[in-house]
Amino acid sequence: MANGKAEQSSGLPDGAITLRQDAYQGMSENSEQRVGADAAVLWRIIRLALRYRVRMAIAIGATVAAAVFQLMIPRFLGAAVDNALGLLGGGSIAPEIAHDALFEVAMLLLGASVLRGAFTLLHNYGGEAIGHIIAYDLRLAFYSKLQKLSFSFHDRVHSGELITRGMLDLEGIRMFINTGLLRLVLLVNLIGGGGYMLLSADLLLGLLSFAFVPFVAWRSSTARLRLRALWLALQERMGLLGQIMDENLTGIRVVRAFGAEPYEISKYDTAADEAMTIADERIKTRAASTSVMTFAFFIAMGLVLWVGGLRVLEGAMTVGELTVFLTLITILQQPVRQLGLLVNSIARASTCGGRLFAVLDLEPAIQDRDSARPLSPANGTVRFENVSFAYSSAQAGAGLPPVLHDISFAVARGKTLGIVGPPGSGKSTIAHLLPRYYDPSGGRITIDGEDIRDATLDTLRQAVRVVQQDAFLFTASLENNIAYGDPWADDGMIQDAASTAQIDSFVGALPEGYGTLVGERGVSLSGGQKQRIAIARAAILHAAVLIFDDSTAAIDAETEQRIRESLKTQMQNCATIIISHRLGALRHADEIIFLEAGRIVERGTHDELVLHGGHYAALFALQSRDDADLPSSMTKGAAP
Repeated sequence: MANGKAEQSSGLPDGAITLRQDAYQGMSENSEQRVGADAAVLWRIIRLALRYRVRMAIAIGATVAAAVFQLMIPRFLGAAVDNALGLLGGGSIAPEIAHDALFEVAMLLLGASVLRGAFTLLHNYGGEAIGHIIAYDLRLAFYSKLQKLSFSFHDRVHSGELITRGMLDLEGIRMFINTGLLRLVLLVNLIGGGGYMLLSADLLLGLLSFAFVPFVAWRSSTARLRLRALWLALQERMGLLGQIMDENLTGIRVVRAFGAEPYEISKYDTAADEAMTIADERIKTRAASTSVMTFAFFIAMGLVLWVGGLRVLEGAMTVGELTVFLTLITILQQPVRQLGLLVNSIARASTCGGRLFAVLDLEPAIQDRDSARPLSPANGTVRFENVSFAYSSAQAGAGLPPVLHDISFAVARGKTLGIVGPPGSGKSTIAHLLPRYYDPSGGRITIDGEDIRDATLDTLRQAVRVVQQDAFLFTASLENNIAYGDPWADDGMIQDAASTAQIDSFVGALPEGYGTLVGERGVSLSGGQKQRIAIARAAILHAAVLIFDDSTAAIDAETEQRIRESLKTQMQNCATIIISHRLGALRHADEIIFLEAGRIVERGTHDELVLHGGHYAALFALQSRDDADLPSSMTKGAAP
């Protein structure tokens, strides 16, 4: 595509990022490929942390200091044991000297413990702080990316899945800094420093102390791969839970109307049970791995105690020196126990990071070309020149025909084009192509002779305004919903737009007027009221091209006619396209095109099409007969 990489260009197949696809984590890849992908994800997270160099330096320094002071404790404890035995045994050292030495060692031991605790506190605080900062940055980046990704992306990805990625997956990345990266630094220092102290003091005992390391390394590696797969499966199941809940809450009125609560509860319970099964398997894997590694550690500790005890009996080493060995091994027990947690953190971060970065790395299918210029419509003449369109390559692969075939028409400033046709004929697709929600597969669309793909998206969508049939309202006041496209609009502009949309009398009767809070998705309003607010939202902007995509379907004919009269002045200054199933809304149009199977089969004015006796005339006759069968009170004000 000439305007940049498509959203599938980051290595994802068409229709990727669905619940049960493993494309971007490579579940079918071999181990080397998975390890390489995991390492790339983890390195990317680390690079995000390294952007905060001072904080990271403090956190890593505190982690190293905590490890150093923790390793000092065994030496001080061994010295204290030898001094205590000397004091109790009445050896050659004077009791006063032994007492002073014991007191000094006790103070050093206390000081080392206090400093170790202080630096551990600083290490934990620093890790959590950096994690939350990264989460903040990623949260904004993820939300911003979702605003930029094209309709083709949102058409195939469920919002519940995206919410899961923006919350649970992001949390897995956040926790990695403290439970993964800094914990790894701590364990490396403890194992490295402790190993050096053990091997330098006694080679045989030191080797016995580390006899469990090869087994632990093997076990942690196999556990990591298993946990990684389980984490991915669990995140997918959590995404499914989010999807089920999102659909249920969005369609709660349908659920209640059909008494489907037991079915919905059962569906959610089944998905939750599957997620619980995977979570239980993950816990079992982690617990079993940690238990086996701990058991190996205690075997090594038992060998050290046995061999070291024999050496104490032989006089080859003191009780204090054996105490140093046992204490160091006890300290090394912490890294052994935490290896399972570390492996779990790494597995979770690599899985969650891969899922989140897969979205962040996508490029919008619709974006500005490098040479894009601001659009400044003078006449505002819209032209479709042999435009064809298919929604996706998957649709073509399935043998389905394109949505539009060689569509051509023109709408000048002050003129109105009506579009009519059966469902699925491509009417709404035309409304989506003009503001570049999608790009045509063939042909081109121009405004004042300029290809809209050569214009910047911001200026194009300021010039082209679409009023949809499904009027979405935000949980905000009525005035904020009307002024959504122009937050700086004053009260007069808002009221004028509401008057144009014939909603001002309804708003004026509310206790709080324009400050009335609209419920979620406008649930407290009728369909016609929501559509009129959507029309007011568009009327306040004075666009160069105005498209009504069946946006009066829920409005009675009399109110629709009044809205059309109110919009006359504005429609004289823009090119207007009206898509409607109700032909009375199109009779005033300068030209009407009839679509069928994505092709223009008829075109002309209302009178011309009626005289032609084709599809339009048949539909007009049918609607006229239906209107004649209605009570006169229901058709009052309809166009003759």
